[in-house]
Amino acid sequence: MAQDDPKTLVSTNWLKENLKHPNLRVLDASWHLPNENRDPASEFVLGHIPTARFFDIDDISDHRSALPHMVPPVEKFMSRVRALGIGDGHQIVVYDSKGLFSAARVWWLFRMMGHSKIAVLDGGLPKWIADGNPVDKIKPVIRDRHMTVQPQSHMVRDVTQVAHASKLLDHEIIDARAAARFRGEAPEPRPGLRAGHIPGSKNLPFTQLLNGDHTMKTTAEMAREFQKAGVNLSKPVITTCGSGVTAAVLSLALERMGKIDHSLYDGSWTEWGQFPTLNVATGDS
Repeated sequence: MAQDDPKTLVSTNWLKENLKHPNLRVLDASWHLPNENRDPASEFVLGHIPTARFFDIDDISDHRSALPHMVPPVEKFMSRVRALGIGDGHQIVVYDSKGLFSAARVWWLFRMMGHSKIAVLDGGLPKWIADGNPVDKIKPVIRDRHMTVQPQSHMVRDVTQVAHASKLLDHEIIDARAAARFRGEAPEPRPGLRAGHIPGSKNLPFTQLLNGDHTMKTTAEMAREFQKAGVNLSKPVITTCGSGVTAAVLSLALERMGKIDHSLYDGSWTEWGQFPTLNVATGDS
């Protein structure tokens, strides 16, 4: 079992012991790919970890962009988080219904907004239930709380910055998608996107950082996975994926491993794959 760290990852036992602490806030950040036809908000109503509030990744985003769930404007983030009753001084634990999938995106978003007291629940809702812990349908009483936001712009990258990194090879660009999508052998879940990957990027499917129960591997095991993927961790890292969700699992892993010079390509393949002026690589290279 991974060591508990309230700034990165905590176990179900840790959450059980701290669940009634007045400064703890639990968020359900479940999200699913467009082709799965699942409604995480409805599933939340049917059962969630006690005291949890639902964090809607698609809603708490920049709706001015045509790209999905891009980082929201600061004012919108503050407003939505305040409405969830989350403020300065709160310790946040975020989970999702798949185990460890979309929760890391919300962990990264809070960190990018300057709030470091947030951890992902290791193994998520499936592990919580498997360990014999309860779920309920009760809505918590929410009181507005102010949160100070200090955006950490170095944690996010746009398409121009990634294109430069791809050309100059001064960063390691690591793609969290499945190998077949990375190589261009499997279709993308979103229509209209080319198949393949960013030239010069390395492939490390996020699932390779997880155990069979969707908990995160140890830091030593994860370091070996990065090594097997050919990643040079002496370089700064940019993580990417389909739409900036599972890339955050790689970001979480890097943070667990003590590597702090990492950023996330927010538009990811949904942006890169739609522009014919951007080069695309296929296969393993």
